[in-house]
This record gives sequence, structure tokens and C-alpha cells, in this order.
Amino acid sequence: MRLIKKYLRGVTVAKALTRHAPTVILPFEARRRSRQKITLDTGEEVGLLLERGTVLRNGDMLVADDGKFILVQAAQETVLRVTAKTPTQLTRAAYHLGNRHILVEIGPGYLQLEHDPVLVDMLRHLGDISVETIEHVFEPDAGAYGGGHKHGHDETFEEDYALAQAAYTAREATNDHGHSHSHSHHHHKHE
Repeated sequence: MRLIKKYLRGVTVAKALTRHAPTVILPFEARRRSRQKITLDTGEEVGLLLERGTVLRNGDMLVADDGKFILVQAAQETVLRVTAKTPTQLTRAAYHLGNRHILVEIGPGYLQLEHDPVLVDMLRHLGDISVETIEHVFEPDAGAYGGGHKHGHDETFEEDYALAQAAYTAREATNDHGHSHSHSHHHHKHE
């Protein structure tokens, strides 16, 4: 069985190397499991042995131990799409979901989350919120990856803090014109 211990994100790979690459189609729950057997569209089973905490995203390229590529495709899955009549109501919904540590995808004018009837009821009780069940790719906000937030007493806090500082420094280096995907709690107006 081939093993996969590496993946590439946001890297352009020559088409000649990926043209015939097999695909693995995974729902979010499987894309957040770093150690598992996965079945490619060719029927081949391969072992996934990525660093713990790795969450695969649509378009990532897996690199097998034989050097060949496998394309990751996010599966369509049943999700809740939350919309609201006003930005304030949508923000209120996001606040209540965040308070419950729910994984949320934030899109232009909507929120998406894994299907949960209890959350449907909670959201509908907020008023002026629409919740519909749809089939769609689920890509929750990267801030939620890694099992939630860290506290100062957690073993990995200093390591995470150093990574956050590095991301902040990298963002500042781009003059913060939207060329970076990292975020900080530094607030400013875009003109």
C-alpha cells in the first residue's frame, strides 16, 4: 500500500505531473483526519499519515511515497446555510455559533455549518435568520482548525503564539493590502 506523508497547498505543480493524477473525494470530517485509509477514484487504497492536526482543503495535492500526486477534492455534503436580512443578524448568528465552538464557514452574506437540528432551532429563535439544508462543499474557517482555541496554560501555547507572531509579521510585511490570508486583531479601515 502506498503511503502519503506530505501534501502541497497553494503551489502550482506542472500540468504534466498532475494531468493523470488520481483524485480522492472526501467530506470535511475525513479531510480533518490525518491518519486513515483513503480510496482513490481509481479504486486504489492508500494510507494517509499526515502530521496530526492537518486539515486538507479542496485542491490540495497529496504526495505519495513514490513521488506521484493525488488531487484532493472536497465532497458535496449536507450542510446548513445561514442567511439573514441584515448584517447585524448574521453577525449575531456567528457570535452564537462561535460561543458553542461550532465549525463555521464564513462566506459573502452567509454562514455554513455541519447539519445539526439543535442548531437549526437555536438559529431560528434569533429572529430574521434563514436556515436551509443544502448539498455543498464545506470549508470551515481556518481559525477553527486544530480543535478550538488555546489557553495560556496549554502545552502548545508558546509554539502557537510564536506561529501567530510569525503570521502577523508576514502580514505586516505585505503592507496589509489583502495579499495575505492570515489575520490578526489589528483593526484598520481599507480605503
